[in-house]
Amino acid sequence: MRELILLLLAAIPLMGSPGPATLSLAATGAAFGTRRGLPYLYGIVAGTTLVLFLIATGVTGLLLASPVLVHLITAAAAIYILYLAYRIATAPVISEQGMTGKPPGFRGGLALAVANPKAFAAIGAVYSGYGLVPAEPVLDAIAKLVALTLVIVLVNTTWLALGSAFSAALKNPRAGRAINVTFALLLVFSVASAVLAG
Repeated sequence: MRELILLLLAAIPLMGSPGPATLSLAATGAAFGTRRGLPYLYGIVAGTTLVLFLIATGVTGLLLASPVLVHLITAAAAIYILYLAYRIATAPVISEQGMTGKPPGFRGGLALAVANPKAFAAIGAVYSGYGLVPAEPVLDAIAKLVALTLVIVLVNTTWLALGSAFSAALKNPRAGRAINVTFALLLVFSVASAVLAG
């Protein structure tokens, strides 16, 4: 139980800190609201859980062994995030259009999560840093998969809800536009930081 608590205490802030996926969820919530952001949330959760599975099975090591593949995935993620930032910055403010703009969907969330360098770094660090059932490798892997999947759902849902709180509070078109643009800029900054760090 102690190791599980330590794992969660490390995982929640590390996996929940601002990054491309979490900031894009907050921006989606602010621009489109919780309900319309749910398909994107489901895609982020599915993609991040896939990253967790790739790390748990060791497939990540094979992917990282090919620098060309790493650069292609990083470039694709950067292009998608810039596109997403543009859509969020230019999304109609709730009071302007009654939320008629098209929010990002499941496939976009899945693609972003799988190509998110922060996800691989954060999940890899937490997954390899803790043992929940050290004497039983298979049970240990299953326990960590379950615990970290719950963290993935929790932190990503929280970011969407936080962004949605902005949309509910900011009905003023000028303030709403400023929030959309701010989230878009933060999203661009997060991807630039991830690419430069990698």
